[in-house]
Amino acid sequence: MAAIAAIATACARVPTSLEPQLSGAIGMPHRGVLKNGTTLDGAGAGYRFLRDNGRHSALPRFAAAIARAAKSIAETRPGAPLMIGDLSTAHGGGPLLPHFSHRSGVDADLLLLMTTPAGVPIVSPGFLSVGADGLAQDAEHGMRLYRFDVERQWLLVRALLVDPEARVQWIFIQDNLRAMLLQWAVARGEPIAVLQRAAEVMAQPNPGGEHDDHIHVRTACNARETALGCEPFGPRRAWLSEPVSRPDDSDLELARALLTAPDAEHLADVR
Repeated sequence: MAAIAAIATACARVPTSLEPQLSGAIGMPHRGVLKNGTTLDGAGAGYRFLRDNGRHSALPRFAAAIARAAKSIAETRPGAPLMIGDLSTAHGGGPLLPHFSHRSGVDADLLLLMTTPAGVPIVSPGFLSVGADGLAQDAEHGMRLYRFDVERQWLLVRALLVDPEARVQWIFIQDNLRAMLLQWAVARGEPIAVLQRAAEVMAQPNPGGEHDDHIHVRTACNARETALGCEPFGPRRAWLSEPVSRPDDSDLELARALLTAPDAEHLADVR
């Protein structure tokens, strides 16, 4: 197992003198690195860190989208802040236990939003496993009872889905919680397009754990990030497709030069 991990790490792309242009999310989520990422502020509008562990960096646009989503919930349905778990380290790369991924700034663990049994929003004390009945118990603090805040959790999911800069590819979540969120969204009359996106991106991973105590959000590379070293991984979402721009004349001339075979005279000059 250690040998396999070593090989996987060795295959990851990293910035070198041969590829100095590499920047941002380089490689893939499970064997990449982060360069020139953004670190979230420790106490932004509507969110807090669960731990001050240096794992709160991401692609700049993704970090900004998470902050916007948290702020929008705080403004729409004021209450306890969203608790943020691990994103990536400032420079990424290498195993980030206990995660399989979180290496290149495209992953974020966001704790589930919770209420008291009476429905009052409350700060989540940590990763609380929510059952099929929507309830969770905090064994570390006298078996205190919490309720899954379906309304505010859906607002978070929706805010990320409709934000063009978030580019949500996956929201890993346990099947029962996924069903609760989709039922709530249908009941509140969400547009079909938003419902389709939510149903497509929300999934319980296998392997990777149930995700009954947090959601794991993954963003997809855009065209510029791909050119800078981000390697697309996983399904392509139709609503995230980007039009291919028409090359200008200089691009066409470069393409002709690259594709045209050199003549014999030029070959003779090569020593």
